[in-house]
Amino acid sequence: MDLSLRSRLALVTGSTAGIGYAVASELAAFGASVIVNGRTPARVDAALATLRVAHPGVEFSGAAFDLATAAGCDALVAAHPRADILVNNLGIFEPKPFEKIPDADWMRFFETNVMSGVRLSRAYLGGMREANWGRIIFVSSESGLNIPVEMVHYGMTKTAQLAVARGIAETVAGTGITVNSVLPGPTSSEGVESFVKQMADRSGVDAATMEREFFRTARPTSLLRRFTTVGEVANMIAYLCTPAASATNGSSVRVDGGVVKTIA
Repeated sequence: MDLSLRSRLALVTGSTAGIGYAVASELAAFGASVIVNGRTPARVDAALATLRVAHPGVEFSGAAFDLATAAGCDALVAAHPRADILVNNLGIFEPKPFEKIPDADWMRFFETNVMSGVRLSRAYLGGMREANWGRIIFVSSESGLNIPVEMVHYGMTKTAQLAVARGIAETVAGTGITVNSVLPGPTSSEGVESFVKQMADRSGVDAATMEREFFRTARPTSLLRRFTTVGEVANMIAYLCTPAASATNGSSVRVDGGVVKTIA
């Protein structure tokens, strides 16, 4: 089974922390050179410093651009015009009652979670076609199938990512390029840990108690009964980027801990 990504260049968006950072680290472990992206030079530099210690000899570069805007995407592509692997991980979430979500929030979530991946996929696909090899991954969520009542606008963007990924995959049929979505379940990323702590503080309980309560009430179908780790999600994403995953294309691959009950 060929898991080597030596000579491949990977761009992972939103990779200074959480799932994105874990994916950058895992791809480096498979031998890929990795472009680390974040909104600020300070965050990017901090991530690069720790990654270089963890993976000596691997080539890393930084890309401090705000990909929630077309200008930010254009600037990144100008600075890094080639990528063999694109992991569209950038995403935001915010619990908010549906009636309280203004138009501006809907557009902000769509621009960040969906259009960043659309723009970058469009930019890098031509080079992948020329090489007849490439990997594009959209990091969606089980929320794309089970729209969360507490953040409908987030769920909408995750469903849109599934559609975009499948549509792009259709355009590269018969080539060495694959395009897939990965659907993590509730994951202990930086943002989620902060969210759980806030809920725990409001409820006057510790984080472990809040986690158990979350899965009892908000995600009762979970078979894992805990938050997925970022490493567990990164393992699947990195595998899909390897030559070994060449027959997995146009798929929505779950790393959801069994939250989604349907079998198809």
